[in-house]
Amino acid sequence: MSSVPADLKYTDEHEWVQTGSDGRVTVGLTDYAQQTLGDIVFLELPRVGTQVKAGDAIGVVESVKAASDIYSPVTGEVVEIDTDVTDAPEDVNGDPYGAWLFRIKLAAGASTDNLLDAAAYAKLVD
Repeated sequence: MSSVPADLKYTDEHEWVQTGSDGRVTVGLTDYAQQTLGDIVFLELPRVGTQVKAGDAIGVVESVKAASDIYSPVTGEVVEIDTDVTDAPEDVNGDPYGAWLFRIKLAAGASTDNLLDAAAYAKLVD
């Protein structure tokens, strides 16, 4: 069974989202995603400064089994990427909720209200 922390929000595409006190959102891959993919060997993440729209494919995660798109859960601007995880993508397998991918500053009027809560996500992956 996959871990689904109650304090995060989730997408149908298996990204987790945490809103910081500064209003930026941190995005990572869920435990379910990393289990399904298997050993992650490469991450292609968006560049800082990239304008993204909710639902857009903005990166790629490659594992020994497959390659999958990474989707933006919100509309805004990529303001930071986790260079540690790009250097060691296998960290996502070891700690999917500690190994974040990128941070997005929400665009005016954008929110995380349309994302799944932990109960809804747990039901999705059950």
